[in-house]
Amino acid sequence: MGLLDDIAALAKLAAASIDDVGAAAGRATAKAAGVVVDDTAVTPQYLRSVAAKRELPIVWKIAKGSIRNKLIFILPAALLLSQFLPWLLPIILMIGGTYLAYEGAEKIWHKVSGHHDAEVPATEVSPEAEKKMIAGAIRTDLILSAEIMVIALAEVADEAFWSRLLILVVVAFVITIIVYGIVAAIVKMDDVGLRLAQYESGFAKAFGRGLVLAMPRVLAVISVVGTIAMLWVGGHILLVNLGADGTGWIPAPYEWVHHLEVAIHDGTGALGGTLGWLFNTLCSAIVGLIVGAAVVAVLHLLPSRKKDQEKEEPVSH
Repeated sequence: MGLLDDIAALAKLAAASIDDVGAAAGRATAKAAGVVVDDTAVTPQYLRSVAAKRELPIVWKIAKGSIRNKLIFILPAALLLSQFLPWLLPIILMIGGTYLAYEGAEKIWHKVSGHHDAEVPATEVSPEAEKKMIAGAIRTDLILSAEIMVIALAEVADEAFWSRLLILVVVAFVITIIVYGIVAAIVKMDDVGLRLAQYESGFAKAFGRGLVLAMPRVLAVISVVGTIAMLWVGGHILLVNLGADGTGWIPAPYEWVHHLEVAIHDGTGALGGTLGWLFNTLCSAIVGLIVGAAVVAVLHLLPSRKKDQEKEEPVSH
């Protein structure tokens, strides 16, 4: 009876621990919700030139790559760095933020300069192009996932090491399922419309045709939102981490942005929360655009100089 009593006590303790892990994982997931929205907006743009039969397999490959990013690369690195080199985390995040800002600015540069690649018909995407596209999506996911996991880690920093590990594993799976479940639903919506258009019901036919006609426009809007999201998230990472504790560089510019955000929130009544958030987002996007444009300019200027130097060199006989 004493042994059974001890077992019952351990079972209650384990159940309480599971409840604590679930609650903490929920808090951490909610804290990272902003980046989840960005991740969901960014990913569908990689699928614009993909044949319908390849959409879900590609989403599945990107989702597996995302889980691999979170569990194999980001989670161990984040836990070890937070334990032994916490000052290095902001610097790594800033490198990732700069890369995201560069990707967003480069997309804008391609649009305004007319040097963007022509749309490839969906039926002509080669296996090599598909692999390159998946690799690009997973690479972008790595940056977004890093911020998600670091935000979640900060939320549960007071937990014991093994609790933190378990909570972050739960967060990794929950967020990946949410993001890529929504992405799969978005990219297959036109197929749902085609199926509905074959029904006998007049409402189903009209709704199905509406979906089919709307999806190209929806994907075009998502592509624009994804570009803005890259600038927004990249700029936000830079703003938050530029003066973070441990870097010792300059006072955090994010303090100024946050101070004005709070002032807008408190001084504009019912719309204060929305206007404050928009101000914060606008500042982040501007920083992302400036930094990304600078990187794009350097990367495009250096090859041009190299070509000019090669043209100026005399040809030896």
